[in-house]
Amino acid sequence: MAAAAIKPLQSVLSKHKYRRCNKKKKKKYPIFYIFHSPQRNQPFTSLSSGYWRSAGVPYATLICEERTRSIDSEIQDLCLMGNLEEAMKSISSLNYEDFTRLDSETYCYVLQLCSDLGSLHHGSNLHSLISSSRLEMDSNLGSKLVSMYVNCGDLGNGRMLFDRLSFKENPFLWNLLMSAYAKIEEYIETIILFQSMWEHGTNPNSRTFSCVLKCFSALGHLSHGMAVHGYLQKLGLFDNGSAVGNALITMYSKCYCINTAINVFDKMPVKDIISWNSIIHGCVSRGIFNKGLELFSEMLFSGMDIDLATLVSVLPAFAEIGDLAQGRALHGYSIKAGFVKEVNLNNSLLDMYSKCLAVGNAVQIFEKMSGRTIVSWTSMISGYTINAQYEEAISLFEEMEAENMEPDLHFITCALHACACSGSLNHGKHIHDYAVRNGLDSHIFVANALMDMYAKCGNMENARDVFDHTADKDMISWNTLIGGYAKNSLPNEALHLFVKMQLHMQPNSTTMSCILRASASLSLLEKGREMHAYIIRVGIQECSFVMNALVDMYSKCGALVLARQLFDLMDFKDIVSWTVVISGYGMHGHGREALAIFKQMRRNGIKPDGVSFVAILYACSHSGLIDEGWRFFNAMRNEYKIEPTIEHYACMVDLLSRAGRLSKAYNFIESMPMVPDATVWGALLCGCRIHRDVELAEKVAERVFELEPENTGYYILLANIYAEAEKWEAVKKLRDSIERKALRKNPGCTWIEVRSKVHIFVAGDKSNSQSKKIEIFLDDVRRRMKEEGYAPKWRYALIDAEDRIKEEALCGHSEKLAIAFGILNTIEGKPIRVAKNLRVCGDCHEVAKFISYMTAREIILRDNKRFHHFQQGRCSCRGYL
Repeated sequence: MAAAAIKPLQSVLSKHKYRRCNKKKKKKYPIFYIFHSPQRNQPFTSLSSGYWRSAGVPYATLICEERTRSIDSEIQDLCLMGNLEEAMKSISSLNYEDFTRLDSETYCYVLQLCSDLGSLHHGSNLHSLISSSRLEMDSNLGSKLVSMYVNCGDLGNGRMLFDRLSFKENPFLWNLLMSAYAKIEEYIETIILFQSMWEHGTNPNSRTFSCVLKCFSALGHLSHGMAVHGYLQKLGLFDNGSAVGNALITMYSKCYCINTAINVFDKMPVKDIISWNSIIHGCVSRGIFNKGLELFSEMLFSGMDIDLATLVSVLPAFAEIGDLAQGRALHGYSIKAGFVKEVNLNNSLLDMYSKCLAVGNAVQIFEKMSGRTIVSWTSMISGYTINAQYEEAISLFEEMEAENMEPDLHFITCALHACACSGSLNHGKHIHDYAVRNGLDSHIFVANALMDMYAKCGNMENARDVFDHTADKDMISWNTLIGGYAKNSLPNEALHLFVKMQLHMQPNSTTMSCILRASASLSLLEKGREMHAYIIRVGIQECSFVMNALVDMYSKCGALVLARQLFDLMDFKDIVSWTVVISGYGMHGHGREALAIFKQMRRNGIKPDGVSFVAILYACSHSGLIDEGWRFFNAMRNEYKIEPTIEHYACMVDLLSRAGRLSKAYNFIESMPMVPDATVWGALLCGCRIHRDVELAEKVAERVFELEPENTGYYILLANIYAEAEKWEAVKKLRDSIERKALRKNPGCTWIEVRSKVHIFVAGDKSNSQSKKIEIFLDDVRRRMKEEGYAPKWRYALIDAEDRIKEEALCGHSEKLAIAFGILNTIEGKPIRVAKNLRVCGDCHEVAKFISYMTAREIILRDNKRFHHFQQGRCSCRGYL
């Protein structure tokens, strides 16, 4: 029905011309006739047999008419005084003869008062009395009855009465009904009425067109709105006042044709306050903030007074561009103008101060507000989150809950976002329970926010549970869970979900950036190339964040040359692009090249941020560039005014520790302006292992165990330090402690991708079908190494046993098994790419160097810290394991 109503509208509008209705009006036969004396000024004084001699009118009839006029006058006077009850009592007390003689105008008076007071009860009772009388329904009385029903909220009876009326030439009733339907969002019914109005021959006016344009605006029917616009220009109605122009501005703005809206505004001969407010709101709501502010300035210079709607429209623009000074000025104006108690304005001010990072001012406004709405609470919780005051945001949710304020979907999602940013899993679960109790958890916006919260808090089981129970999953649902798996080091789950997603919908650019991260974390180059081909096929390679993800994937899969080629081909390089490629060179041990790219970034006018400095400091650490690292660390604080975070301090500790400056690293930690975390102490502990400083390792381990008592990795690291120093008693005590605390060790494993299939190896694993061939190959390698004068590094065996057993243990390390499998199953000359979840051991590092020399093959090994490129018996790390 809706489509049928809308489809012919354009042709109707293009062909229709104004015309008069040719229908003959029905002749009216009034019930009563008053015959006046032919002698106008002669008084009626002589009586004879009950008749006026001069006029021949019965005396009794004249007496009744005089009485009726008196009753009409009395009722009308009561209506003028607003006394509906007395007027209705007067009508109800009349006998049938007096009632039937009441004038139509009197009924109109009473119906108008019913309409003004919204008294449907009295109005419908009066309608029943009128229907039982002999009074003919004229156009005025019919209009008043329809108006009464519509204005009193009974649109159904008003429409039925309207449909029965035979006189509809006046557009007033059409406009009244169309506005009433539009007000309750029955836009299709409004358009149907509009078409009926054309067909009936009633000429629409500016109010008619304003109403129907608002309906097309709400429905997003741009083509029909444009047809109406063209017809208005043809008739010249566009120049008759500003109401139609204002409706056109709103329609084009909501249909994302803001330039056309501006063009309409510029051509309007008369602009009122609504015109200015409409175009400013349209520009700001469509993100054209500078144009909105430019129009606001023109409005001020034109001498037009600004009102509350102007302030509410323009404040978001100052919020988005961060112009706190101008926002404060408008706040001051609103106080002088007496708008300070308006809730809508206060909500806009809350948003403006929050986005301008003046959350203190937002709190002051919020606390002074007497009539807070859910929008007020949402603006405040969003403001706290924007300003990274997550605890305050969560407390605000609890405060609102205590006040029994009913939250909406937006408030719940804002509260969940605060929990996600702060990692507050327990608070997030509480909000989840609240959403379930109030029946909000099934809504897709809340479900997606819940998945995001659980994913960012590291609880992927609950995130998956929400996902599985969401009936109508959208693109955001799939992307949130895939991205959550990728970020929480669950790349296999991300890849499996990606395959499942393609059965339901086509991935977009966000999906691809998430799945590329999963491929990168597994160092699966072939899988990454498949993703790259898909990106080209669907035409999303122009997205900057997809290109950044591709550069990152190739870097982390060991294809640094391909990563650099893609980077050089990028038309637009943002700070993320430069940081990704700097990080890639740093991971591969090319510190000098990373420094050169950093300098090039600065020459291109890109200002580095905190993440960029983390990347360049790690590049210095992996290449042993101590002086350069110190220079960048100092420049970050002094030149770029970036305060170092815990990550920057961890980089510096790692840099000093790898270089063997353990005491200096320890003193550096002690001088930190913040409490060092386990990452900082862990970097020093790794340095103690590299340089075999058992005494300092024990001292550092105490700090680490206090901070993360359940992290098995640090216990294993100290045990390995003891084992390499052959302190077997200390190793035994530490391993007993791990067993008592029921800590689970993360087993070391290495994997390799051969012909699109991933093969996983663990230490001492002989379950592979080619285990015998692998063992023979490694025995041959060990034999040839001994002939070359190589001595096995027994300390990496980490067991208290004789040399033969230690050698067997070393041969069974997972990275050796994976490298051997790759040599045996790939064509000659093809690089071997393997990845390990832990740091490569020193003996395996030496064996990999020898294999690359022996087989003339390039071996690219990625451990949990960096890349090692083995070629011709040399490694890119140059000893900085």
